[in-house]
Amino acid sequence: MAAAAEVGGDKYRSFIHGESERDTVWRHGAPPNYDVVNKLFEAERTQVWPEGSLEEKVQRLLKTWEMELVHKVRPEDQKTVNSAKYTASTNGMKALSRAEVMAIGGYNNFLRTKLPPEHRIFDPDQETLESSMATFLTAFPRGFAIEVLDVYSGPPKIAFKFRHWGYMEGPFKGHPPHGQRVEFVGVCIFHVDEEMKVEKSEYFYERGNFLASFLSPPDAASGSGSGCPVMQAD
Repeated sequence: MAAAAEVGGDKYRSFIHGESERDTVWRHGAPPNYDVVNKLFEAERTQVWPEGSLEEKVQRLLKTWEMELVHKVRPEDQKTVNSAKYTASTNGMKALSRAEVMAIGGYNNFLRTKLPPEHRIFDPDQETLESSMATFLTAFPRGFAIEVLDVYSGPPKIAFKFRHWGYMEGPFKGHPPHGQRVEFVGVCIFHVDEEMKVEKSEYFYERGNFLASFLSPPDAASGSGSGCPVMQAD
């Protein structure tokens, strides 16, 4: 799996600091700092995986993979991604290449939809990489934490269940903040090569409930992540 955290680096992500990153080109000119979202993660995660366990390794790979695709500009700097082969798909939609994902940004890829434009709470076709990132950074000033809930199979086809959450303490597309937790649960499959680099990622989750949670506070009784993350179409 991904290498252990570097000295003085992030506890949950590899390849941010250290000699291996000396020549890395960062999107914003410097390595990212995840201290704020790590604090949220530590306070509210539901699982604490033992270091070295399969679950902990998958969680580190997930967090590092996300960090590299968002913050590292050049493919040669992305150590968890097989750049030549990488494709990404969400809810069974058309797979995109690494270059296509990098061009539109992770949020726009993750929130792709077949809904007509007039029914879209968030329309990835009308957003740029920068505008989509700004939207969610504004809505989630403490970050958008993620944890691995379960791992169903190990490499080369790593299937796992995850939870993604944050607090809407800023506006979202003109909707005022309600201050409540917005979260969802989904399933992901990482196809990895012999070097544990991701060749293909497949995400399945319920997009509609997640975005509707920005319009009004989630129902505490049912949770915003209710419903099957795979079978509901959007």
